[in-house]
Amino acid sequence: MPLIVCPKCNSEEINGTPQADSRLLIHCDDCGNEWLRGEARRDPGRPAVRTIDSLHAAFPTTLDVRPDVRERVALLASEFQLEHRGPLPEHEDYRAKYQQLFSREGLPDATPEDLLEFAVTDTVAGAGNMSGLTRAWKTQGAEKAAQKVRDSIEFLLHGPDSLRLEDRLTQLVDGKKVGFPSFNKEPLLTKVLCVAEPDRFLPILTYSSPTDGKKEIVKLVFELDLPPAEKVAWTIGRLAVWSNDLLRSLVGNDIPDLHQAARFLAWARTRPALSRT
Repeated sequence: MPLIVCPKCNSEEINGTPQADSRLLIHCDDCGNEWLRGEARRDPGRPAVRTIDSLHAAFPTTLDVRPDVRERVALLASEFQLEHRGPLPEHEDYRAKYQQLFSREGLPDATPEDLLEFAVTDTVAGAGNMSGLTRAWKTQGAEKAAQKVRDSIEFLLHGPDSLRLEDRLTQLVDGKKVGFPSFNKEPLLTKVLCVAEPDRFLPILTYSSPTDGKKEIVKLVFELDLPPAEKVAWTIGRLAVWSNDLLRSLVGNDIPDLHQAARFLAWARTRPALSRT
């Protein structure tokens, strides 16, 4: 491909994806800008090229949930709140601690001990088996590993502003940016978002897993189908963020504390859906 620079940020860090109409969809890895290059071959039978904005507009919304399903979920939410206690104080303290540590001002002073504790503890949400991370941590040494983790968190939370959060998340997961590879996994990065923005992100750390990913919960509880993750359009970062925002909109009014909301969704997914009753 001849030298092309992004018209938005002048970066040369770009890649091109061939389209069905013979054009290239160009994506800037630095700012997320996308544009089409070349002449389109007219073929009315081919699907149109989909940009990030058109994909987001096509993603399911709360309006796609049937009214009878919404009514059933509201009744389940009322039942759940009668039987389960509210937010746990230790979770509130934990979130407050790491919200400060992950701030732009606090991150440079986050200690290796605090960063490793965040990765391996299950407070707020467990990110799975951390044996690979702890081995890499020991191999690289605590100070070097901690600096790479700070780099990962800095890129995810604090910029560049020209690159959308969902695309920064994708770049980290796909290994396209600096950081600590063993930390740059969807569950740990989503956990960072949960403590940095506790009023937006539910502590449900994977987009798709056999039963308890956001995709599966949306299907089991709200009877909506979400798209599978792929490399070009429905990237993991986009789907992880958009599915979180969908679930937040669906349950947030009834259960404003999102840790409690996540517990409710885990409970509600075991209740028979209307279509199966």
